[in-house]
Amino acid sequence: MTERSERTRMPSAPGSLGLAGTPARVQVPRVALPDAPALLSDQDGQVVAATEQAAKLAGHADPSALVGHQLVDLIDREGRETWLRGPQRRAPVRIQTWQHPDDATLQVTLLVDVSDLAEDKPGTEVGPRDSEERYWLIDAQSLAKVASWVYYPDTGEIYRSPLLADFLGAGGAEHADDVTAMISTTHPDDRERAAQFYADVLTAAEGELLEAELRNLHGTRVFLCTGRAEYDRAGQIVRVQGTVQDVTEHRALERQLRDERRRLQDAQRIARLGTWEVDPRTNVMRLSSMLYEILGQPVTTTGTFDRYLDHVHPDDRKWVRQAWRPLVERGAPVEIEHRYLRNGETTRILRIHGTKIVDADGRDLFVGTVQDVTEQRAVVTRMERSSQRFSDLVNITPVGIGLFDHSERIVNANEALCDLLGYRLDQMRGLSIRDITHPEEVDPSLPAPDEHAGIRRRAPQRVMVRADGEPVYCELHTSTSVQDDGTEFWLVVFQDITERRRAAEALRYQATHDDLTGLPNRTAVKELLGRLLGRADSPGIAVLFCDIDNFKRVNDSLGHDAGDELLVALARRLEGGLPVECTAARLSGDEFVIICSDVEASGGVDQLATRVSALLRTAVPVHGQLVRVSSSIGAAVPNGSSSGGEDLLRFADAAMFEAKRRGTGKVSLASPALMAAADRQLHLEGQLREALSNDGLALHYQPVVDAEGTVVSAEALIRWPHPERGMLSPDAFLPVAEQGDLLRELDRWVLRTALREATSWPVRNGRPVSIAVNLAGLVPGGPDFVDSVADIVAETGISWDRVILELVETSLVDLPSRTRHEMGELVSRGVRFAVDDFGTGYSSLARLKDLPAQIIKVDRRFVAGVGGDASDFAVARAVVDMAYAMDRQCVAEGVENATQFRLLRGVGVESYQGWLFSGAVPAPKFREMLANGPLTVP
Repeated sequence: MTERSERTRMPSAPGSLGLAGTPARVQVPRVALPDAPALLSDQDGQVVAATEQAAKLAGHADPSALVGHQLVDLIDREGRETWLRGPQRRAPVRIQTWQHPDDATLQVTLLVDVSDLAEDKPGTEVGPRDSEERYWLIDAQSLAKVASWVYYPDTGEIYRSPLLADFLGAGGAEHADDVTAMISTTHPDDRERAAQFYADVLTAAEGELLEAELRNLHGTRVFLCTGRAEYDRAGQIVRVQGTVQDVTEHRALERQLRDERRRLQDAQRIARLGTWEVDPRTNVMRLSSMLYEILGQPVTTTGTFDRYLDHVHPDDRKWVRQAWRPLVERGAPVEIEHRYLRNGETTRILRIHGTKIVDADGRDLFVGTVQDVTEQRAVVTRMERSSQRFSDLVNITPVGIGLFDHSERIVNANEALCDLLGYRLDQMRGLSIRDITHPEEVDPSLPAPDEHAGIRRRAPQRVMVRADGEPVYCELHTSTSVQDDGTEFWLVVFQDITERRRAAEALRYQATHDDLTGLPNRTAVKELLGRLLGRADSPGIAVLFCDIDNFKRVNDSLGHDAGDELLVALARRLEGGLPVECTAARLSGDEFVIICSDVEASGGVDQLATRVSALLRTAVPVHGQLVRVSSSIGAAVPNGSSSGGEDLLRFADAAMFEAKRRGTGKVSLASPALMAAADRQLHLEGQLREALSNDGLALHYQPVVDAEGTVVSAEALIRWPHPERGMLSPDAFLPVAEQGDLLRELDRWVLRTALREATSWPVRNGRPVSIAVNLAGLVPGGPDFVDSVADIVAETGISWDRVILELVETSLVDLPSRTRHEMGELVSRGVRFAVDDFGTGYSSLARLKDLPAQIIKVDRRFVAGVGGDASDFAVARAVVDMAYAMDRQCVAEGVENATQFRLLRGVGVESYQGWLFSGAVPAPKFREMLANGPLTVP
């Protein structure tokens, strides 16, 4: 090669690849050099001394002209040729290097002048021929995608073929001046392996070829790098040479082949499919690895077809051999499915395909596949059995089932459908869905035929028609399916719902009608009002809200049965006496509602109200007695702004209360002012809900003391600190809570808050103060009464025996046994029940023994008269005596003066509550009261 090679200077010690650091300069001693052209260099490759012959060879007059230069700057290499560079010319030389015998840190480089060998001989054309060979070599490397490199440890020079720079890529790699820089051009994940490769080359034995596979900087190309070191006779490395081959396409092809092979193996494994090959000349059968696995044989097994037959099920072996003959004798393709004994125990079902081919050498071969179809055959068997079971099930099921073709005509039907519709099967076939549907049905067709197969549809309830013309109510469950030949059909289940329809109508009637009177109930009223008010052409509508005057007196005096009898009699009067445009309904208790769809046809609101009032003002015989009743009536009509059904009921209800305030038997029409007041009441209900949700209510506590003034318990009394109206007493908002169905949630809040507060009260003389809570919505017999109380007690952590639940007398009379059992469960844990305001209900003293309560609270009206009314004193004394006789505790309410206190104490009352001791006070003041000790008693 005559063309100048790529040359770089490497500031590293001889014998390395540029991986070591540069050592420090050393002081050069005076040492002898050969009497010949020679250079002395240090560990950094810097010339520190030169002979006169070396200076003369380089074209210098003085050897000092060479001192200070780097050895790599003075010596050039071009392939196999080495040159000593001078100011005017270059001299061809051969070099020998060795360590100086007196100083191992110095290196002697002997320069042998070979000018006579390098001179061109007459008549020769060495230069051009060498240049042409170099270009041929470069082209060959490019075609083979192989680059070369040579490293000279003695001078640190590195030679790279032009193609290597292309391999290394952009980013300065083409200017890499040492091996370290070349390593940096490899992929970051491969650099450690690249450095190890170059280091291993320097320590490899002579002639040993090392290889490493590396990627370029961006990981887009893969190169196979080789390296080999050459040593001189002294065992020193003369040079290191190697190649870099682009194997990206080879590796990609190898990966593709591996992936294809893996995918084929995966496909065979999934399909449980193996391949085989038989040489008919040797009868040796070669199997794929998957087929070895299917057969349960080790891959080292060498088999023949006869050995394969040894594992075929004995019952199949003979005919399998016969089925194999067409392939052997005529080369005809065969397909065989038989049983195979795997490992001599497990029976598998194998499907064999075989055919004859001619290989590349012109020899006949039998090749084919073996597939394990055991699971497939099991599935087919299960499907066949399932199909048979389905057919049997269709035939014996008591529900009518019919198969319809694409034109909605009956193809087949079970016996139940024939019985349901009164046809024989031969009569049913060919009938369309319209032929068996009642003429009054609007759309008798089946679901549209473009539905996806397998999607189950439920058609609406329809009226079918029997062969004798009788209607049959059915529910049609329809789904599409596909027969074995791919034909789509409809599977329709006809479920007779005639009885269920009657039951549903009965349930619907019960849901929309009052059990006692048979009149429409609140649900029906809302539906009726919704229909009437939703019509654009609706005529005048009126709602009358009726409440029977003094109905509670009938219940109290004659009992609930008498009250029910009275309500039924009044309902019959309304049904028989109202105009046809009116509908009577019962909401609850003694409340009736009249809805008039055309008030003008009924003579107007006033005339209608008068007529209804007359119907409800009558004498009714009840339990052998003539009971005279009347009603208070409120009327409302849509006013344009609030025309909803709930609004009309609310306005009529408010008008009824207004009429009741004016006296019994009165009628009141909801005026704009009254409607506004009802709206305010509704607004107040919304505010109460918000206050309940945000803990916007408060509790005050009134003490209950014994005869010495010691507080034994406290009654929690609710207050509402209204942001606009100030502190509201219960009388102002409890009716709102009752009307808005909030009493239950209100009781929960009071119970939870009171019990939590009671846990922080101070305890004196080891006797904790009990806490009493009035319940109006959360009452025995209600849903989750026991669980609600138990959860709150557990949440607050208060002792069970400190909890007193107060209920009005009427809620504790005639309780079912289940409700009494629930109360008994709480009592067994320590809870006490108190009868509040005893003596004001319909109970007599004789019923005192039946009340499931431990505390009797004498009503304040009897207490107020004990000092001046002998009868009140007698009642109070009788209650106290009977309470003690029945082991009940007695509490006197409303004790206002010393006389009342002394008289009640004289008859044996143990506990007292009233303004004589203290009114209801906020929680902080009550805690202070407890801390101060007993209250003052007269």
